[in-house]
Amino acid sequence: MRIISGSHKGRQFNPPNGFKSRPTTDLARESLFNILSNSYQLDGLTVFDLFSGSGSVGFEFASRGVEKVICIEKSFPVYKQLVKNAKEMGFTNVEILIKDVFRWIEKNDVKADIIFADPPFELKGVIELPHLILDKKLLNSGGCLILEHSSSLNFEEIKEYSYTKKYGAVHFSFFFVD
Repeated sequence: MRIISGSHKGRQFNPPNGFKSRPTTDLARESLFNILSNSYQLDGLTVFDLFSGSGSVGFEFASRGVEKVICIEKSFPVYKQLVKNAKEMGFTNVEILIKDVFRWIEKNDVKADIIFADPPFELKGVIELPHLILDKKLLNSGGCLILEHSSSLNFEEIKEYSYTKKYGAVHFSFFFVD
C-alpha cells in the first residue's frame, strides 16, 4: 500500500498479516481525492475514517494536511497495525480507536467536516449507515459523507444524497449537508 500525494507521497505501509478486506484501490482513492480537492480546502478539516481497514484513506487525508483524522476500526489486529503504521510514518494528526462503528456513532458527540465510510460490502446494516450518521448530525455545516459500497445499494431516496461515482466494483455515494 502507498500514499498517493501530500507530505507522505510515495510512502509505503503494510496491512496486517492475513488482512482479508479489499482496500480502496489507488485509482479509486486518487479519483476520490480529485473530487474532494475541487470542493474542499483540506487544511484544518476534521475527518472520520469509519471501518478504517488498511488505513489507506485515513492516511491519505493525513498526508494531505487535514487537521485531524479519527480512524475507527473494530478488529484488534488491524487496529494494532494501524497504530504501528501511523507511528512509523510520524502522523500526529491521526487518532485511531478500536470501536464498533455503529456503537461509536451512537455515543460520539464530535463532528467532522468529511466522513468516509468503507464498511465490508456484506455487512448487515450498511443500508442504514447514512441515516444513522445524518440523523445523529455528525457532520459540520457544509460537510460531506462518502460511503464506499457495492453496486447493489442505492441511496437516491435520502434527501442529502447528491451523486454516486463508479470505479469498477467500487461505488462512492456522496451526501452533503447544509
